[in-house]
Amino acid sequence: MDTLTHALSGALLARATAPAPGPAVIPLRRRIALGAMAAAFPDIDVVVSLGSPLSYLHHHRGVTHSLVMLAVWTALLAWLCTRVWRNDANKGLGWRAYAGIIAWGIGAHIAGDWITSFGTMVFAPLSDWRAALSITFIIDLWFSGIILAGLLASWLWRKSRHARWPAITSLAVLCGYVVFQFVQQQRAIEFGEQFVRQAGLRDARVSALPRPVSPFNWMVVVDTYSQFHYSLISLNAKEAPAPLPPDAGFFAKLGAPYLPLSQAKWQRADRLGNDNELPLAREVMLHPKFEFFRWFAAYPVLYRIDQGNPSTCVWFQDLRFFTPGRAAWPFRYGMCRESGAEWRAFELLSDNTTLPVY
Repeated sequence: MDTLTHALSGALLARATAPAPGPAVIPLRRRIALGAMAAAFPDIDVVVSLGSPLSYLHHHRGVTHSLVMLAVWTALLAWLCTRVWRNDANKGLGWRAYAGIIAWGIGAHIAGDWITSFGTMVFAPLSDWRAALSITFIIDLWFSGIILAGLLASWLWRKSRHARWPAITSLAVLCGYVVFQFVQQQRAIEFGEQFVRQAGLRDARVSALPRPVSPFNWMVVVDTYSQFHYSLISLNAKEAPAPLPPDAGFFAKLGAPYLPLSQAKWQRADRLGNDNELPLAREVMLHPKFEFFRWFAAYPVLYRIDQGNPSTCVWFQDLRFFTPGRAAWPFRYGMCRESGAEWRAFELLSDNTTLPVY
């Protein structure tokens, strides 16, 4: 989830849980600001991307997003608050006064990332397993809008003795929205399972990934281990969208590919390409220095093989990040070698330039 939405969710939680004013109570404005900063804090790990392309994959949503480390970050940030507001110590505002809202903020961030598809290492550093419910798109304007509405309503009723209730109501609506998304995901999975039965596919795994613009837009993925079948569907559409005009807007382009269930189209993507591509693709996919991609990718498929002079390159991508309407497809990786040389790992950027990953 984007950092701004995380910060807003922390501010909303801080407002919803704010006690009545008193001498030993954090001032409301400070409390809301702290909630926002605490909820944004875990994304401080983006600085690791400055190290190397692999640093981002290995460490983003790692220890700063970990339930195991939650108490450590809470204690550290609460102690820093006591250093910033030293004069408040005589009012009874020790580190424990700050710990609650900081823990709520960081916890909200972890939960907000958990419901997306990227994956969050909630047990880091003990485990690099990534948890992902995949029920909310990474940027969901409806999700963010519910939070904003709650904050705005709380500000409008700020002088009322019931000023907390708009924030509490917004949190309840937000939880309901996430449950609604889960229900839509199950509907999308049921559509995929119906395809599996009709196609006679055996030992297939069905999943559904949220897509932008609408909570009804999904990509259903059927994994048959050697290949993927996927379909872009809209669960509430009755007819296909009209053809886009040349000057169609950004959101129109993002929402156009999703078809009603009655008109859904299934596409196929091979993990290792066709018979001619298979030997090279398998060699690269199983290469020890390509282990990082095997660990990271949820739906790895061959993108292309470049037979050049002097280098041969084999590129893979992850269906998880396929979003029609976007100009670029992130997290494409592969390996290249010149004749007689060893394979080297690279990232393929959107402009077709390459970046060494080691």
